[in-house]
Amino acid sequence: MMPGIGTGGAEGGGSEAGPSGSSSGNPHNNNNNNGRRLVRSLVLKAVCLVGGAFLLRKLTKTTTRWDHARLVADALSGEKFSSEQAAQDPMTYFNLRLIACPATALADGARVLYFEQAFWRTPERPYRQRFYVVKPCPKEMKCDVEVASYAVRDVEEYRNYCDRTKSQRPQTEEIVGWAVRSSSRSISSAEIASRQLQFANQLATRTDDIAEHLTSVYLSRCERGQHCLYEGSTPPGGFPNSWNGATRCTSELTIYKNGEIHCWDRAYDDEGNQVWGVRQGPYEFKPGRSSSLSKPIPESDYLSSYSTDNNHLGNYAT
Repeated sequence: MMPGIGTGGAEGGGSEAGPSGSSSGNPHNNNNNNGRRLVRSLVLKAVCLVGGAFLLRKLTKTTTRWDHARLVADALSGEKFSSEQAAQDPMTYFNLRLIACPATALADGARVLYFEQAFWRTPERPYRQRFYVVKPCPKEMKCDVEVASYAVRDVEEYRNYCDRTKSQRPQTEEIVGWAVRSSSRSISSAEIASRQLQFANQLATRTDDIAEHLTSVYLSRCERGQHCLYEGSTPPGGFPNSWNGATRCTSELTIYKNGEIHCWDRAYDDEGNQVWGVRQGPYEFKPGRSSSLSKPIPESDYLSSYSTDNNHLGNYAT
């Protein structure tokens, strides 16, 4: 008996039976399959994570400081009326027309709007004319947008600006106060940008020929769930104002999602008594169904003389 041969034959038979049965018994093949499954799983997870992160970024995209300023400038633009409020309470509120449109953009990115307020029956004779400079709040302040109001010095030149055709309006370089009038030479974009920057600096120091700073309202984005988009006011104490016995004035502004604008201007004397402005609540301006922006006022109308003696309104001083 040869145990060595018998043992070897049994072992050899065992080793040959394995391959003829199934490959799953091979540890090398099992490791390869497991590795491929792991790679596929990791790739799938990575794709899901990247896709989820991209979708989350889209849904939660951060609004920049300049995005806020653009949204406010767009919301303030257009033609709006207080007709509904005047119909409900004619003893307190007048039926007024408010209109604002883009005038220019400064070199620092700030938007300049031209603004007018008039009785709805006589839009060609505004009693209030302003430039609004809309830009992000200073970084040290807890707000989103600053809306600075400037009185227009040359009211005749800019009256009915939004209702005119572009050819009838003062041009961009004229708005910033540095145009070379009656000049045939072309003005480069770099020169216009330089003039706009000078205009911005002059507005800040109140030395410009065409506008004088009156007030600044600081707006913040409304919380989710509210009907408003932005709301804010002048700083505590307001701004100096000497019209009709006042020593200071305040302004509140709310912009709504439906296009409404609520504004409330008031002024007080040294003793804290309100000397002008509506007492009951803000004016509520709603977008008009048809805008006169598409219907320019004839040149003969806006060049005619008019009176600004509407002192009983009071609120044209801000």
